[in-house]
Amino acid sequence: MQETVGSHPLWHIGLPAPFNTVHADTVIITWIAMALALLIVGLLAATHPVTVVSKRYSVMELIVSYLAETTTGILGRNGLPFVPFIISLFVFILLLNEVGLFPLIGKSPTADLNTTAALSVTTILLIQIVGISRHGLGYYKHLVIKPLLLGILMLPINIIDELARPVTLAMRLFGNIFAGEILLLVVSVIINANLGVISKTAVVAPILIYAFNLAVGVIQAAVFTLLTIAYLITPTQESLEH
Repeated sequence: MQETVGSHPLWHIGLPAPFNTVHADTVIITWIAMALALLIVGLLAATHPVTVVSKRYSVMELIVSYLAETTTGILGRNGLPFVPFIISLFVFILLLNEVGLFPLIGKSPTADLNTTAALSVTTILLIQIVGISRHGLGYYKHLVIKPLLLGILMLPINIIDELARPVTLAMRLFGNIFAGEILLLVVSVIINANLGVISKTAVVAPILIYAFNLAVGVIQAAVFTLLTIAYLITPTQESLEH
């Protein structure tokens, strides 16, 4: 039995190579995740304020409150304008991570490096825009630490660290979600190849892996979001003096 990993049906568009193909399944499932996000947030907004608090509403309010308090706790009052973005980012990435676990949906969009790269580049661009809008080009003074001699020596490392941020954000999220989908694929192949001798382990294993992937999806959404908050510390602070 041969299985294909990492392949995608393609849409061809009228752009020069390598931008003339699009992963059709990634785009479609991403739009499904966006529709789910809008539906969930819309339903919550329509029922607020509530007279009878349900368990689902309590869980969602707990998540929203935690993200809001974490953002303002780390960034201070300067973090208030970013609370809606942080909440939206977490919910969107969480749905992208988990939507692939639903039957008949397909692969999670975050198992496609194009999706995670787009998310990380968007996040890093936001950070640069905020930094420049608040501090001008002087924002990049944070790359030169004090004392000056040490700052000059460390400058290449700091520049590499700055440039590596979108790469590490994209690769971390992609690698964890993609690995989980490969694990599911391997288990399904093993079970299909041994249908005649299915054991209790073969029945329980997919359930455990689904639970594991569900937990990984939540953790990776939280990690991406918390790193975004951490990266916003420098551009949102009042002074860049070290």
